[in-house]
Amino acid sequence: MAVTVETLEKLERRITLTVPASDIGSEVESRLKRLSRTVKADGFRPGKVPMSVVAQRYGYSVQHEVVNDRIGQAFNDAATEAKLRVAGTPRITQKDEAPEGQLAFDATFEVYPEVKLGDLSTLEVERISSEVTEAAIDRTVDILRKQRRTFSQRPAAEGAVETDRVTIDFEGKIDGEPFAGGRAEAFQFVIGEGQMLEQFDKAVRGMKVGENKTFPLQFPQDYHGKDVAGKEADFLVTMKKIEAAQLPAVDEAFAKALGIKEATVEGLRADVRKNLEREVKFRVLARNKGAVMDALVKVAELDVPNALVGNEVERMTESARADLKQRGVKDAESAPIPAEIFQPQAERRVRLGLVVAELVRTSNLQAKPDQLQKHIEELSQSYEKPAEVVRYYLTDRQRMAEVEAVVIENNVTEHVLGQVKVVDKVVPFDELMSA
Repeated sequence: MAVTVETLEKLERRITLTVPASDIGSEVESRLKRLSRTVKADGFRPGKVPMSVVAQRYGYSVQHEVVNDRIGQAFNDAATEAKLRVAGTPRITQKDEAPEGQLAFDATFEVYPEVKLGDLSTLEVERISSEVTEAAIDRTVDILRKQRRTFSQRPAAEGAVETDRVTIDFEGKIDGEPFAGGRAEAFQFVIGEGQMLEQFDKAVRGMKVGENKTFPLQFPQDYHGKDVAGKEADFLVTMKKIEAAQLPAVDEAFAKALGIKEATVEGLRADVRKNLEREVKFRVLARNKGAVMDALVKVAELDVPNALVGNEVERMTESARADLKQRGVKDAESAPIPAEIFQPQAERRVRLGLVVAELVRTSNLQAKPDQLQKHIEELSQSYEKPAEVVRYYLTDRQRMAEVEAVVIENNVTEHVLGQVKVVDKVVPFDELMSA
């Protein structure tokens, strides 16, 4: 039988489905009989509960289940016969009027849109590149040294300077009154590393052990502590201890302590360069990928299914709740999260996903096995035991799906950059890493 599909608006469609009432009734009776073999009820032995009791208790839910199953199957058959690509879940409503002996339902749903890709050659995309410099390697080695520094107590006559670790007591007051979080004893921090507000950091410099100091401090308007943001406080600080930083020398012993295979200074720098080049590669690729995706969205014409956007909003909302829960936020599961804050981003994700899928289909940009293997091996190089990481990915279906998505996006990026007008730009290493 030919399926009649009614077009409502843009991507919205409607199909009327009918199922024989007798089929529903016989299936309900069959399921209730099977249920009666295992159902338990007071006063009856298992398997001996009268059908009237079973029907009274479970009849409604079983009938609801059967109707959903039959209508779901009828909808799938109709959609297949009409060659429809259904986006999201159909909305099913029962009709008041139906042919004799039939139950009738309207299935309202959306279909996937036709994606029209414009002429890629008309687009201009900025493609960045960056290089690992010797200065970048020097700074990374310095960071590694700081991570393994030790501290030794300064002579009492010497004042605190940048890079010193100080131990202080402090108390802050606003309008003469103490405030929450404004007092601490034996508090430690390293001068010049941004752990404290700049005014506080500067005030402590030069102080000697046993010295007291009072100074005003203006909290920024955007300070995370809302009770004190934008207000001025007076702090009393007592210096308890000053320790000077001792950085390890850059030598073979240092390289060996870091686990460098070739435990020499040259081997250390080569290993640092390799790691930085890997990070630069991924960051450059991410930036270029973002530029390509922005360009694709501009050149594509399509209607976006509301059902898919709604699904994406739900996923983003659940992700936000999971993040709140991980941070220890109380009642994260019921915290009010307005769906509209995710709407623009969700719509863009869906639009971009449809565009990319169309480009992958028409240009044969699917991920190939050797590409997946290569990408996993690159990821594994950041870990101590690469072979174990590779095995972990290859045996985890979800991880492999994530890898496949990344490889497909990389294929799309390379394909588009080969079609558009490319404007090359060299980005300094520091700028790339701080973005």
